[in-house]
Amino acid sequence: MRAVVIDDEIRARNLLKTLISENCPKIQEVYLAKSLLEGVALIEKENPQIVFLDIDMPEHSGLEILNYIEKELVDFEIVFTTAHSEYALQAFQLAAIDYLLKPLRPKQLKAAVEKCIDIIGKSKINDRLVELKTSLSAHQFEKIALPVSDGIKFINFKELVLFEADGMYTKIYTISDGEIMISKPLKHFVELLHNIAFFFRPHRSFLINLSFIKQYVKTDGGYIVLDNGKTVSISNDKKEAFLKLVSGM
Repeated sequence: MRAVVIDDEIRARNLLKTLISENCPKIQEVYLAKSLLEGVALIEKENPQIVFLDIDMPEHSGLEILNYIEKELVDFEIVFTTAHSEYALQAFQLAAIDYLLKPLRPKQLKAAVEKCIDIIGKSKINDRLVELKTSLSAHQFEKIALPVSDGIKFINFKELVLFEADGMYTKIYTISDGEIMISKPLKHFVELLHNIAFFFRPHRSFLINLSFIKQYVKTDGGYIVLDNGKTVSISNDKKEAFLKLVSGM
């Protein structure tokens, strides 16, 4: 496998090359570029499988890569290197795009590379980059990228009705796409969507979209009925917060 590292800082480029050589044996060749345009030229020449791309560079942001390379040539995976804010990191996660936080660490690098290897060629990287740029420029999240068997599926938040824990998997109920089983635990989605106001976790096994509440039933310990007919338990320690939320809707 081949990789291209694009970073304007020479120490950062060399460090990442060293970490790749020491921790990622499947990558045999690593090419270095000090700017986005130099990196694009390397990509077109060497046809890498993975591109490590710094976001903050003086002349061109790494997010501008689609402005300088033909979309049909983007058949590689991208891992951004960044020291960005929590908001930006959430945007990366929602778009299912990997990132490495500076200072770089071998464990995170290995995990990112293995993930890239698993989805190369079937991950809709163009779509994910567009969604990422949209979220960062608008300062508003609207979609989540869900890893499914044949790639990535983008679903608008307004289409998400319910997340239900199923061991280390999560069953997601949607309006247009029915039920989707995702190989990530519910905790992943709870953490990812924690500051999206209309998602609420009434029980350890559920995360719901408050927009789809049909009824709250006080009997039998209290439970929630959603528009799709699903019933959701509500823990005693969540009832007060839940009632306060829905009373203000």
